[in-house]
Amino acid sequence: MKVSLSWLRDYVPIEMDVQQLADRLTMAGLEVDAVNDRYGDLDTVVIGRIAEVAPHPNADRLKVCTVDIGGRTLPVVCGAPNAVQGALAPLALPGTRLADGSVLKNGVIRGQISQGMLCSEIELGLGLDADGIMILAANLPVGQKLAPALGLADAVIELDLTPNRPDCLSIIGIAREIAAMQQTKITPPAVRLAAQGARKAAPTSVTIEAPQHCPRYSARLLDDIRVGPSPFWLQDRLLSVGLRPINNIVDITNFVMMETGQPLHAFDFDRLVQNRIVVRTAAEGERFTTLDQKEHRLKGDMLMICDGEKPVALAGIMGGLNSEIEAATGRVLIESAYFWPVSVRKTAKTLGISTDASHRFERGIDPEGTVPALERAAQLMVDICGGSLVGNLIDEYPGQRPPSSITLSAKAANRVLGTRLSSDRMAGLLASIEFDVQRKNEDAILVIPPSFRVDVERPEDLMEEVARLSGYDHIPTTFPLIPAEAHPMPAGLALRNRIKDQMVAFGFSEAINYSFISPQSFDSLNLKADDRRRRAVNILNPLTEDQAVLRTSLIPSLLGVMQRNMSRQAKSLKTFEIGKVFIDSGPALLPQEIEMAAGLWTGLRSDPTWHCPETPCDYYDIKGVVEELLQSLHIEDAAFTRIPTEACDYIRPGHAARILIDGAAVGLAGEVHPRVLQNFDLKQPAFVFELNLDDLAKRVPDVVISRPLPKFPAVARDVTLIIDQALQCGNILHAVGKMNLELVEDVFLFDVFEEEPIPAGKRSISFRITYRSATETLEDEAINQLHQDISTRLLKAFDATLPG
Repeated sequence: MKVSLSWLRDYVPIEMDVQQLADRLTMAGLEVDAVNDRYGDLDTVVIGRIAEVAPHPNADRLKVCTVDIGGRTLPVVCGAPNAVQGALAPLALPGTRLADGSVLKNGVIRGQISQGMLCSEIELGLGLDADGIMILAANLPVGQKLAPALGLADAVIELDLTPNRPDCLSIIGIAREIAAMQQTKITPPAVRLAAQGARKAAPTSVTIEAPQHCPRYSARLLDDIRVGPSPFWLQDRLLSVGLRPINNIVDITNFVMMETGQPLHAFDFDRLVQNRIVVRTAAEGERFTTLDQKEHRLKGDMLMICDGEKPVALAGIMGGLNSEIEAATGRVLIESAYFWPVSVRKTAKTLGISTDASHRFERGIDPEGTVPALERAAQLMVDICGGSLVGNLIDEYPGQRPPSSITLSAKAANRVLGTRLSSDRMAGLLASIEFDVQRKNEDAILVIPPSFRVDVERPEDLMEEVARLSGYDHIPTTFPLIPAEAHPMPAGLALRNRIKDQMVAFGFSEAINYSFISPQSFDSLNLKADDRRRRAVNILNPLTEDQAVLRTSLIPSLLGVMQRNMSRQAKSLKTFEIGKVFIDSGPALLPQEIEMAAGLWTGLRSDPTWHCPETPCDYYDIKGVVEELLQSLHIEDAAFTRIPTEACDYIRPGHAARILIDGAAVGLAGEVHPRVLQNFDLKQPAFVFELNLDDLAKRVPDVVISRPLPKFPAVARDVTLIIDQALQCGNILHAVGKMNLELVEDVFLFDVFEEEPIPAGKRSISFRITYRSATETLEDEAINQLHQDISTRLLKAFDATLPG
C-alpha cells in the first residue's frame, strides 16, 4: 500500500517529519517498507535560461537553443513554439526519467547535437499542458534543481500491511491511525448531494439472488456524463500512489477506492439489458470475458453481477468487456457493494485474477462504508464530469447485522501484555481509533468496534490494539519464570533421539524431506494395486505436482536424495530419515499416522585408502546396521526371515529380509529392486531398511539389567551340518537361542559351503558356539557332552546330517 504525504494532509494535519512518522507507523503495527521522494526523478532537471535561439538548418519546425544552466551552456534541439530567447524553462539532463517512463539520452536530431530536453508540464508529470515548454518565473535562480526551486516535495510511504488490517488499505484509514498517534481528529471529505437532490425517479432496480455472497449492494444512476481526461489534481493523486489515469469516470472510482478503501465499479447504463442489476451465482460452465479481454469458464459458486440477460462483472474482482465505460457513454450506474470475503477469495484464486478491488474484498471491507463511498463518487462525477443525479440512492441490505460488543478486562489485558495500564487509559486508546467504549465496572469496559474494523472480534483483538496504540516499545522487558523441576522427555522423542545418535555413530547423515511426494512414486516403487501404501491423502492445494500427496513411505524421498547425490558425483552415500507416514483412513476420518525410520546405503563400504581396497557395500552391511541399532536399543530377540518373491515390491527378491521381533514384523532390510532403481534414474545398487517405530517402541525395555564382566574363561566348539539349501540359517541360530541353556553365551555362523562334494540341493554350514560359566571354569568333559546334546537336537529338528 502506497500513501503520499500530501494526500494524507488533506484529512489530517501531520505534526511529525516523515522519518518520525515512518517509525511511529511501524511501531503501531503498520510496517513501513520504504519512504521515497516522489519527485526524485526530477533530481537531474535544472532551471535553464534560453540564451540564444537559432533555426534548425535541416528542419523547418525545429530550433537549436543554447541553454544557460549556470556556468555552462548546452545545445538543445526544441520544437516548442514558446521557446524564446530569455525564457526560463526546465531542462532535463541526460539520465532523467520522464513521466512516461522513458530515460533521456544524449542525441543527434537531424544532424544537430542535443544535450538535454526543454520540457513541458506533462513530460515532467507536473501538469497536463503539452502545447509548449513549461515557462518558469523569471526570478528563479538559473542552474538550480527544479524540485527545490519550485518547492516540490512529497514523500511516498510504502506500507507492508498484514492481512488483518484491511481498514488501512485506504488513505483515510492511514490518516485515522496518524490522528490517533497525535490525539487529533481526521477531516473527512464533504459530500453535498443531499442538498442537490435528484431530478426524477431512477429507471433501474437491484435484485440480490445470492445474499449469502452479497449482503449489501448500493447503486446510483447519473446521466449527462461527459467522458474525458481527468483534471490534473485527480491524475496527480492517482500517480502519487502508482495508479495510471484512464478517464474521468474510471479515475474517480479508483480515487474513491484509494481514499476510502471501498472498491467501486461504473457501468455504462445504456449497455445494461433491461437497465437493471441482478446479483446471482454463475451457471456451471458459463463463460465470461473480463475487461482484460480474457475469457473465463465459471463455476457454480462464483458470484456474478448481471443485467437482465447476461453477466456484466465478476463480483468484487473485475468488470466485463460488455459494459465498460466508453467515450460515448452518457449514463453511468455506480456500484458500491459489500461482497463476502471468502466468495471473492475463492473466485479470484480459481480464475487466477488479482486486482486492487479483489485485494480489498478478500480481506473484508466496511459493510457500512458502501453508501458514503458511493455518495463521494457521485459528488465527484457531478463536479468533474458534468453529470446529474437520476433518482434516489438504491441500497439493498439483506445481510445487515447489529453491532456486537466485547468486554475487555484491564487486569486480563495487563497480564497478557505485561503492562500496567488502567482501564481508563485503555478506553482512551480505543476511543482514539473510533471504538465505542463504555464503562462496565472498575476493571472492565464494554467496547463496540467500528464497522470498518472487521478484524476485531474478541478480547484478545482489543488487547492487541491497546498494545500497539500504547507502543510496543513502551512494554517493559520481563523474563518468564522458569520452574526448577525437570520433566522427563516424552518416550517417543527419546527413542527418536537415541536412533538418531546411533545412526550418526554408524556414519549416516540425517535427511529431512518434505512430507509431500508425487503420486507417481507408488508406481516407481512397484507397489501392487491393493497395497495400503497407495492409500495416500491428497493435498487440496499442492505447491507442485511432485508434492501432491502425503507420503506413505520414506523410501521415495531417500531414493530422491540418492539421485541428487549421484548427479553431483557423490557415489557413496549413507543417509537416514525419521518421520511420519500417512495412510488414508477414509473421507470422514483423519489419516493414520505412523512413525517410521528408514536408511539407505550405496557405494563403498568404507573410504578407500592404501591399505583398504574399494569394496562395494552389500546386503549384509545394511543388515548389520539394523542389528547393531536394535542391539543398542537392547532388543535381543530380533530375527531376519526371507521375504517371499510375491511379497517383494521395491525390494530385490532373494536379497532382502523381513525383521521380526517376538514373531511380529517391524520392518525390512534389503537391496532395492533394479527396476525401481531404473525408475528413479539410478545406476548403482542401493540397500535400504525400514522400521516401524510405533511397533518398535513397544518392545524397547524400560529397564536395562546389567551383568558383571565374566571372571572365567570361555570355551568354543564348532558344529558343521549338511542342510537343505531352502532352510534359513537364521532359524538354526534362533533354535539354539531358544534352548535357554545357561552355559551358551553366543552362537554365530562362520562358514557356508555349497559346492562338491556337498550333494546338490544341500549346503554345509558351520556354527561356533561359545560356552561360559559365571561361577567356575568349565571342564572339557561337561562341555563336550553339552555340545553333543545340542548337535543331536539340531540334527533332529532340521533333518540335517553331519558331513562325510
